Amino acid sequence: MITIHLVAADGATTTLQGKPGFSLMETAVHANAKGIEADCGGLLTCATCHVIVREPFLSQLPPAADDEIAMLDFTATPAQPGSRLSCQIHLTDALEGLTVDLPASQH
Repeated sequence: MITIHLVAADGATTTLQGKPGFSLMETAVHANAKGIEADCGGLLTCATCHVIVREPFLSQLPPAADDEIAMLDFTATPAQPGSRLSCQIHLTDALEGLTVDLPASQH
């Protein structure tokens, strides 16, 4: 299992355990974690699973594909360096301790 830390805008941290191969979004939704809405269920059509990935984890992820980059234009909170859609982050053992910041709003 991979430990993941979701840090809300108010600083509250939720710690989850995820399985390799699953997306960060799937893991958060399965755990009923607040802050990742995932309205489209991971189909890359809504941008309501926006997270800001902290280093050193951001540099361990593959680059965002063009469709993810385009969808980041539609996030409720403006995208910033480190912004990714959690449906596109697939958990691996290298992401142990993954820490992401959650935007104040997904809508």
